[in-house]
Amino acid sequence: MTVYFIGAGPGAADLITVRGQNLLQRCQVCLYAGSIMPRDLLSLCPPEAKIIDTGPLTLAQIIDELVAADRAGLDVARLHSGDPSIYSALAEQCRHLDDQGVHYEIVPGVPAFAAAAAALGRELTVPGVAQTVTLTRVATLSTAMPEKENLTALSMPGATLVLHLAAAQIDSIVEDLTAGGYTNETPCAVVAFASWPTQQVLRGTLGDVADQMKEADITKTAVIFVGDVLAAEGFTDSYLYSSGRRRGSRH
Repeated sequence: MTVYFIGAGPGAADLITVRGQNLLQRCQVCLYAGSIMPRDLLSLCPPEAKIIDTGPLTLAQIIDELVAADRAGLDVARLHSGDPSIYSALAEQCRHLDDQGVHYEIVPGVPAFAAAAAALGRELTVPGVAQTVTLTRVATLSTAMPEKENLTALSMPGATLVLHLAAAQIDSIVEDLTAGGYTNETPCAVVAFASWPTQQVLRGTLGDVADQMKEADITKTAVIFVGDVLAAEGFTDSYLYSSGRRRGSRH
């Protein structure tokens, strides 16, 4: 039997992968985080499936449910928002399942930052502007950040920066970023509840983004983008489209 850690996507039910949907439709047990999981996804579970909201559960209780299902010979869909590879608290669960000898697989999903970039209509890597994307967050009530991963240091290259779980700290974020590689004029954008019906999109600069967010009352479930790619114009075309590139077919 297998525990499937499934990336449910950023919010819209139809942004789950085909593989994830197929597994969800056949697993006899489903564990999900109720506060951030679209109800439409849960309707895909088999009618007889045991569906568990992990919101009020401790890690130990979650592991108990996964292990019990495995011992009973049942496959499990463990739904995580976005993609399990970032900020999903997946590693702790895998560590415990390894100790218990429970087999698991990870099914990737659409990460929130990808859905948010799509909402902005922007590529995060633009030729001659930025070819590096840094994904990070800030420490609030969550796990502390490693000392070397402070925002001022991460901003020094001036590449595209993507901040998760940071909306409530926007004032200190702006202060840290403008002390490093960005200025008040650096383009900035915010997407709250990406792909949900309640999606909000803000565009501006580091100098005005804090006021915009406060006016829009955006304090959580938002992705913050910083970097010149957000306003890039007149850039050189990618080598992919250059006349000097050798082209051919796959035949």
